[in-house]
Amino acid sequence: MTTTTTTTPTTVSARSSTSSLATSVKFKTFAITFAIVCPLLYLVCLFWNLPLFTFHPATNRIVLGWEPARSGEGPAMYWYGWTATVLIVGAILGAIATVLPESLSRKIPLALVWILPVVAIPFFIYSLMFFWTHP
Repeated sequence: MTTTTTTTPTTVSARSSTSSLATSVKFKTFAITFAIVCPLLYLVCLFWNLPLFTFHPATNRIVLGWEPARSGEGPAMYWYGWTATVLIVGAILGAIATVLPESLSRKIPLALVWILPVVAIPFFIYSLMFFWTHP
């Protein structure tokens, strides 16, 4: 039994894409700025209690800004509001950074992308100390 295969010649053009998002200088600047700014913004929101909104899960209420927990309604949740604040402000600052000249954006040290979150960890642990010190 013989099997024959036929092939037709095809032409493949190796044209590189010059406007890929992965190689975009502006996207790189946005991502680096966002990654550097977000841990700092989260610490600011956490310690100065600046949520965009407060969620009350027992009553399914969402209130703009900070609101204390009401008696008999359980705890208020601020984490969602802090995260929303950080994402919005971080995106705005990242967008502003994309407008900066490329010579200035190249001076942003990439090491800050991992150094700042590592430095922020002890502050997050400190903010949760209440749960460890009260039985």
